[in-house]
Amino acid sequence: MNAPSPIQWHAQSAEASLQQLDSGPAGLDLDEAERRLASHGPNRLPERAGPGPLKRFLLQFHNLLIYVLLASTLVTLALGEWLDSAVIFGVVLINAVVGFIQEGKAEQAMRAIQKLLTLDSRVKRGGEVRQVPAEDLVPGDLVLLDAGDRVPADLRLLETRDLRIEEAALTGESVPSDKTSQPVTRDASLGDRHSMAYSGTLVSAGSGLGLVVATAGETELGRISHLLGSVEQLQTPLLADMARFARQLTLIILVLAVATFAFGILLRGYSASDMLMAAVGLAVAAIPEGLPAVLTIILALGVQRMAHRQSIIRRLPAVESLGAVTVVCSDKTGTLTRNEMTVQRVYTAARHFEVDGVGYAPQGAIRPTGDLAHDLFELARAGLLANSASLCEVDSQWSITGDPTEAALLTLAGKLQLDSEEEAARLPRVDAIPFSSERRYLASLHRDADGSGVIYLVGAPERLLEVCDQQCRDGADEPLDPRIWDEVLDEGAAAGLRMIGLARRAAGSGQHELDHADLDGGFVLLGLVGMLDPPREEAIRAIEECHSAGIHVKMITGDHAATAAAIAERLGLPAGNPLTGADLDDLTDAELDALLKETSVFARTSPSHKLRLVERLQAIGERVAMTGDGVNDSPALKRADIGIAMGIKGTEAAKEAAQMVLADDNFATIAHAVEEGRTVYDNLKKSILFILPTNGAQAFVLLTAILLGLTLPITPLQILWVNMITAVTLALALAFEPAEDDLMERPPRDPRAPLLSAELLWLILLVSVLLTLASLGLFIHSQQLGWSMETSRTLAVNALVFGEIGYLFSSRRLNGPARFGLMDNPMVWGMVLLIVLLQLGFTYAPPMQSLFGTSGLGAAGWSWCLGTALLTCAAVEVDKKVRTRLAGKARR
Repeated sequence: MNAPSPIQWHAQSAEASLQQLDSGPAGLDLDEAERRLASHGPNRLPERAGPGPLKRFLLQFHNLLIYVLLASTLVTLALGEWLDSAVIFGVVLINAVVGFIQEGKAEQAMRAIQKLLTLDSRVKRGGEVRQVPAEDLVPGDLVLLDAGDRVPADLRLLETRDLRIEEAALTGESVPSDKTSQPVTRDASLGDRHSMAYSGTLVSAGSGLGLVVATAGETELGRISHLLGSVEQLQTPLLADMARFARQLTLIILVLAVATFAFGILLRGYSASDMLMAAVGLAVAAIPEGLPAVLTIILALGVQRMAHRQSIIRRLPAVESLGAVTVVCSDKTGTLTRNEMTVQRVYTAARHFEVDGVGYAPQGAIRPTGDLAHDLFELARAGLLANSASLCEVDSQWSITGDPTEAALLTLAGKLQLDSEEEAARLPRVDAIPFSSERRYLASLHRDADGSGVIYLVGAPERLLEVCDQQCRDGADEPLDPRIWDEVLDEGAAAGLRMIGLARRAAGSGQHELDHADLDGGFVLLGLVGMLDPPREEAIRAIEECHSAGIHVKMITGDHAATAAAIAERLGLPAGNPLTGADLDDLTDAELDALLKETSVFARTSPSHKLRLVERLQAIGERVAMTGDGVNDSPALKRADIGIAMGIKGTEAAKEAAQMVLADDNFATIAHAVEEGRTVYDNLKKSILFILPTNGAQAFVLLTAILLGLTLPITPLQILWVNMITAVTLALALAFEPAEDDLMERPPRDPRAPLLSAELLWLILLVSVLLTLASLGLFIHSQQLGWSMETSRTLAVNALVFGEIGYLFSSRRLNGPARFGLMDNPMVWGMVLLIVLLQLGFTYAPPMQSLFGTSGLGAAGWSWCLGTALLTCAAVEVDKKVRTRLAGKARR
C-alpha cells in the first residue's frame, strides 16, 4: 500500500476515504492490522541519532583559534617547556568542557515531540472496540475519540458529535477548532481542515470516530519532526565573529613568524634552528592564550544576569546573540497575547459597552459606568447559566476548565457581580444541548421555583439572527431591527473580535427536555458580545522598546488574518495588509523577499511557512529571533539565529529546539534580554580590545629585539604569566561593566561587520606600540644603567603590566571618556589591587623569583612603571577625542 500522506484526505468524502484504505464500518480485521503494522512500522516518530558524547566533546575543539592554541602546546612541548604546555592545554580543556556541558541537549527536541503520542487508544477492529497501544495503529484503523483524549494519529473524521479539538500547539489557533465529518476544500489551510484530527492535538469536548490516514513520520506532527531534524542550526553571531577573528589572527601570526624566520636567516645570518625557536617564541607571544577563558567567563556571567531577569540560556554563545538581532518573529497566541479569551465589548439594542480587564480574572469596569442597563445584566445572566465551563483561582492565578469562549462569558458575569451559585439556585438547569459545530450554537433550559421556564441560546450571530424575531431594549421586547446588528457585526469584524450572540425564549409550562426543534424560532435577541485573546500590556511596551532599538517585530500566527491584524494594531505593529499562508504559497522567493520589509503580520501559517519566513529573512541579511511555544514553532525556533521558547506554556519540543527560554512567558523579557545581550557583546569587545594589545606588545618587543640583535627582554614563561594571569584578571573586570547609556538607542550591529573594525584595529596597534616603547625602552635604558638582566626583565614585565592598568580605565568605555568611579563597577579597582599584589609577589617572592627569573625593583623602577600607566591612559584618551572629532566632521 502506498503511503497515504500525499492524498488530500480533508477534501475527500468519508466513504471515499474508507474505500481508499480498504476499511469499513467494522474496522480492520486483526490479521490485516498485523500485516499493515509490518508494512508501515510502528506509530512512533523516528529518532535521529545525534553525535555520541565523545564526538560532541571532540567537536568542541573544532575551531581555528583552538587549533592555534593546540599547535602552540605542541610547540612548547617540543621546546621542553612543560609548564607552558600544561597551562595552554588547561585553558583549551576548560573551554571544551564548558561547551560540552552547555550543548549536551542539542538533539532532544524530537524526543520531546514523541511524548505527545498517547500510550493507548480505543480502536474498532473486527467489529469490536479494543484498547490498542498507540504505536500499533495503522492506516485504515477506526479510532474513537472522547473529551480529554490526545489524538494518536492523523484521522479523517467519519462521525462527530459536538467534537472540538485544541490545536494551538500545532496551528497556533487560540480557541478549540470545531470538527465535522464533511469534507473541506483542497486548498484549506491546516487550521481550516475541520474534517481532520491531527496527531498530538487534544480533544477538548464532544466525541468522534476517525479513520487513521497517516501514522508516525507521515503525520503532520511527523512532518514537523522531519523539518526539525533537517533544519540547519546557524552559528551564533559571536561564534561567527570569533571564527573570522581567529582566521585573521592566525594569518597575522603566521606571517610574522615566517617573516622573522626569513629575516634572521637571510639578513642576520642566524642558524635555522635558532630562528625556528625565535619564530616559535614570537608565535607564543602573539597568541592570546587567555582569551577563550575570558570569553567563556564573560558569557557565563551574562547567563547568570539573564537568569535573574527570567531569561534562561541553553547554549552559552547565545547569550549575546540577541544583541545582534534585527528582527523578532513572534508567535501570537500565548506570546504576544495572553491565550485567554476576554469579552471586550457588549452590544445591546439600546447601548454599547466597553469591558475593561483582561484574562479570566472577574475584575474590571464596564463603561459607560453608572446605572448599567437591565439588558446588560440579562445578557450576562444568559451567558452565566447557559455555560458548562468553570473558573477557579489558585495562587492568585485564574484558570479555566472547559471551553475558553464559555469561560469568557463567566468572567463577564463576574465583572457584573453575578454569583453563579445564586443564579443557578434561582433558575436551575433542567436540560441542555451542548455546542454543535454543525448548528453553531448551544442551548439550555431553566425553570424557577414557580415553574416558569426559559430557554437560553448562545452561538454564532448569523445563526441567532435567523431564529430571533424580537430584540430586548431597556427591559422590553420589540421587533428585531436587522440593520442594528449588521452594523454591530461590521464593527466587530473591523476590530477583529469574535462575535457571539445570546438570546432567550420562554419555555412551555410542561417542557422539561430540549431538542433542536425547540430552537427554530421565536427568540428574543439579548445582544452580542465581542471577545478577543487580548494582547499583553507588557508586550506593547516591549515592542516599543524593540522599535527604538532598531529591531523590527513581525507576528507570525496560525490565526485568521482579520484577528491577527486587529491584534497587531493594538500591539503597535506597523499597519499593512497581512499575508496568509496561502499567499506565501503563491509567492516566489524573490517576490516574498520584496514584501518582507513592509509586512509585519503573517496569518494562517503552517510550520513550513514559519520556517520559510525565517529563512527568507536571513537570506536578505537579517539576524532573526523567533519566539514561540508550540510544537509548530519548533523548526523555526531551531533555524533562527536565536530561538526563544516560552517556559510556562511552551511545549517541551519548543524548549528543546530553542536556545533561550523565557521563564515568565513574558514578551517584555525579550527587551531586557536584548539589552543584556548588547551589554555582553560590548564587554566582550572591550575585553578583546584590552587583551590583544598585550599580545601585540609582547610580539613587537620580541620582534624588535630580534631585528636589533638584542637579548630577549621577556622570557617565554614571563610572557605566559602576563597572558594568563595579569591580562586575564584585568580583562575580567570589564565583564562587570554596566550597560552604556545609549545602548538601547543604537541600531543593531551590522552582522556583516567584522568584530574588529579598522578604527579598533588602529586602537590595538596604538596601544601595542605604546606598551612596546615603554617595556622595551625601559629594558634598554636599565641595561645602559648597568642593571642585571633579571632586574631589567622584571622592569620590562612590570612596565607592560602597569601600562595595561592604565589602559584598563580607558577600556571601560569604547567611545566615551575613561571611567575611574568605584561604585558603578567595584571589580575594576578590586582587580587592579589584586594585580598590584600579584606583581609584588612576582617581583619579590623568592619562589616566584626562582620560577620566573625575576629580581627586586627600587623606587625608580616603580616610578617609571607608574608613569607608563598614566601616559598610556592619557594617550588613549587623546586618541578617542581626536577620532570622535573626526567622526563628527565626517557626519557633517
